[in-house]
Amino acid sequence: MSSGVRSVTIDCADTYALAGFWAEVFGCPRQPDDFPGDPEAMLLPPGGPMVIFVQVPEGKTVKNRVHLCLEPADRDRDAEVERLLAVGATQVDDRRHPDGTGWVVLADPEGNEFCVLRSDAERAATA
Repeated sequence: MSSGVRSVTIDCADTYALAGFWAEVFGCPRQPDDFPGDPEAMLLPPGGPMVIFVQVPEGKTVKNRVHLCLEPADRDRDAEVERLLAVGATQVDDRRHPDGTGWVVLADPEGNEFCVLRSDAERAATA
């Protein structure tokens, strides 16, 4: 017997705004019954688990103990990093290497860290 991931939950201050950022990241819409001020919001990214945003009173104070690692589907890692910076992410760390390997650590508008890895095509080209 085993378990599967049904959803990932992200604690935040503004569920609607943060769901909007992640909707841009995943390329999926917010749910039609989510509105500003709601204590919860949800996304259904294609091919992935449900992502739930839950309003909490405290702000983020330390580094995430769990984070998402994103793999671009239709562009290379560097183009995806630029796209995510343009929609509101901030760069936390750059772990890219001259040979093209590595990743970039970004943070969403509420400071939750996530990584952007190389795409399948990039990995295959250097295998």
